[in-house]
Amino acid sequence: MLALDAYRPLNPGLLPAPPVVFVGTLAVACTAVALRRVATRTGLVLGTVAFLVDLASGFSLATALVYTQVLYDSCVYGPPRLWRLLLRISLALTGVAALLGVVLVTPPSWQGVALAVPVVLVGVLPVVTGISVRQYRDQAAAERARAEQTARLAELDRRQAVAAERSRMARELHDVVANHLSAVAIHATAALSIPNLDRGQVEQALRVIRENSVQGLNEMRRMISLLREPAEVTAEADGVPPGLDGAEGPLRVRLAEVDRLIAQARAAGLAVRFETVGEARPLPVGVDLAAYRVVQESLTNALKHGAGSATVTVDYRPGSLRLTITNPLPGPDAEEAGNPARPSAGAGLPGARAGLIGMRERVTLLHGRFTAGPCGSGWRVRAEFPTEAETTWSGTAERGTAEHATAEHDSAAPATAGWEPSEPGEPETGEREVEPETAPAGPAAEDGPEPGPGTSRPGAPARAA
Repeated sequence: MLALDAYRPLNPGLLPAPPVVFVGTLAVACTAVALRRVATRTGLVLGTVAFLVDLASGFSLATALVYTQVLYDSCVYGPPRLWRLLLRISLALTGVAALLGVVLVTPPSWQGVALAVPVVLVGVLPVVTGISVRQYRDQAAAERARAEQTARLAELDRRQAVAAERSRMARELHDVVANHLSAVAIHATAALSIPNLDRGQVEQALRVIRENSVQGLNEMRRMISLLREPAEVTAEADGVPPGLDGAEGPLRVRLAEVDRLIAQARAAGLAVRFETVGEARPLPVGVDLAAYRVVQESLTNALKHGAGSATVTVDYRPGSLRLTITNPLPGPDAEEAGNPARPSAGAGLPGARAGLIGMRERVTLLHGRFTAGPCGSGWRVRAEFPTEAETTWSGTAERGTAEHATAEHDSAAPATAGWEPSEPGEPETGEREVEPETAPAGPAAEDGPEPGPGTSRPGAPARAA
């Protein structure tokens, strides 16, 4: 009854329709509102039909108000094409109503424009309001999505930073401590495997074990103190972060200190021949550190898995630095080949092949070239670093970056990085790239083996130690 009382035609010039018509149009319009979320287009069609029937029957205010809600919901919940269409239609109807009002009023007057007011109230205002609310909600949703994406990117950056720091820690821990522990294990194994050692041999083995143990403990203590120190991580000018990679602080090492490495290797029983080709010069911090670590790891592997000797060649070239570390492999034909080879004391030591992976990462991060593989009856590790900004090799930077990313996720990646085994004027050695999984037993079986005697560049001055 309330609906019937409210439904009184607003236009007394039209014949009143039966109450059932007004109730029916109101019910259909309310149904259209109920369908606003699940079937927006269907609700719009039903509401429009109900409004037109009501308009033809006498135009009741209740149906008009419900139809404004239908238009509003269509703009808020419908697709963008729908609210654009409704806006065009409502504006067009407003213009037509204003024009008809001017033409049909007698005498013609601009007061007839008032005929467009109901069209604006019923059609334009709900559509414009719905579009405004729709755009506000879309903008809020976009901002929420942007905030979520920013949070995801921040979390991804954090995880990548943690992974990169763990990788640097693993490299430095391996390079700083593993060589001392390897020397301790090798001498302990040799002392236990050789019967009837005299007192001098026992004292020599214990002295080497003690020296390497003390040095390893000292370096471990320095690393732990560095890790516990609160400090901001800032990028160096040459791209090497400070801290664990030794760009600054207590773990800083240089290639100029390689004599100390060679002395330690000789004290541990490895016959090392050291050669310098070209004139020594200052190196960038990152190259200085990486070159030192490559020599350190290669000598450690030669001591563990080689035949008792190694050759280290440091070649200062124009715009680059090349390191070549070679050593013979132990085997049944070693003595016939002129090598008084001993069975490798470290042949049975467990290894994770972290050394070759770490050397490859250090070299490729500096856009250098690295290879390790068999060379004749030995093993050879070769690394070349650019020392000037203009020194580049085609495809090296991209390949280095890709291989570093692979190494971060797959420790079983190949142990070599972009290398051309032979250059014009150099003899072919038969060197080939190998993966750690398929590397023959020999030096660096843990991290990869190491090779035979090195050669100097023809015509370049050499200094041997």
